[in-house]
Amino acid sequence: MFAVPGYVEGTWDIDPVHSEIGFSVRHMMVSKVRGKFKEFSGTIVTGEKPTDSTVEAVIEMGSIDTGNSDRDAHVRSADFFAADTFPTMTYRSTGLHDADGTLLLDGELTLKGVTRSVPLTLEVGGFGPDAYGGTRAGFTAVGEIKRSEFGVDFNAALETGGVVVGDKISLELEIEVVLRAA
Repeated sequence: MFAVPGYVEGTWDIDPVHSEIGFSVRHMMVSKVRGKFKEFSGTIVTGEKPTDSTVEAVIEMGSIDTGNSDRDAHVRSADFFAADTFPTMTYRSTGLHDADGTLLLDGELTLKGVTRSVPLTLEVGGFGPDAYGGTRAGFTAVGEIKRSEFGVDFNAALETGGVVVGDKISLELEIEVVLRAA
C-alpha cells in the first residue's frame, strides 16, 4: 500500500486549461516529433483507498497539434487516425497498484475502434486548496503504445532503410483536476 499526502476522496474533473495530453514519435529515424491534443475531458474518482480510484478520459482526435497544420491534417486523415470516422480516443482505468515502489495505472485505450491494455506509470503531484476556494490535485503519467496495434499503420520506407514514422509512441500526460462541489 502506498501513502498519498493530503489525499482527498471524491469526484474530480480534468481542468483542460492546466493539463496537457502529449506524445512523441520518431521521425525519419533521426529525431522526435512532439504533439498534443488540445481538446479532452475526463473524470477521476478517488476512492476511500487510492487503489479504489478510477479514471475515464475522452480525447478529441481532431484537436491534434504538432505545430504543423499540413502534418496535423495528414494525421487526422484515413492514413492515420481516420478522425472523421473515429472522432475520439478513450482511456478507462481498470486498476491501480504499487509495483515495487512504482505506481501503475492499468487501463484500456480505445483508438480507431481498437481497445488494448495500456498501463501508465503514475506520479502523484499532490492534493491541496486552490485560489478559488476549491481543491485541486495533480498527476503525471507516462506510457508507450505501438500505433500498429491500434490499426494506425501507415508508413513510408526510407531509401536508407527504416521508416518515416516510428511505431512506438511515447505518451506524456500532465493532469490537473478540480474536486466537484458536494
